[in-house]
Amino acid sequence: MKKYIFSALGLLALAPSIAFAKDAPTNRFEHEGVTYSYTVTQVGDTRVISGVEERTGKPFTLRVGQHRVRGTVGSQQVSFALRDVEPLVKPSATLASR
Repeated sequence: MKKYIFSALGLLALAPSIAFAKDAPTNRFEHEGVTYSYTVTQVGDTRVISGVEERTGKPFTLRVGQHRVRGTVGSQQVSFALRDVEPLVKPSATLASR
C-alpha cells in the first residue's frame, strides 16, 4: 500500500497547487493498472490531496506539509517523510506529424 501512495504522491507533489479554490478540478492518473481521481486544495501552508481509487471506491486524503505527509487511505492511517516520495515516470507522448 505504501508503494502506491509513495508513487502517487510523487506525481501529485509535482502538480501545481490550487490556492483557495472552492471547486477544485478533478484530476486523474493511472499507476500499475489502477486509476485514481483526486483534487488538490491549499489550506494554509498545507496541500490537501483528496481522492478515490476508481475501481474499488477506496478514498484517500493526504495532507502534504513541508517535510511530512500524513493522512488516511481507506481506514488506514499513513505518515511518511516527504523525502521518501519517489516521482512517477510519465510516459512520453508521441505527437502526429505530417
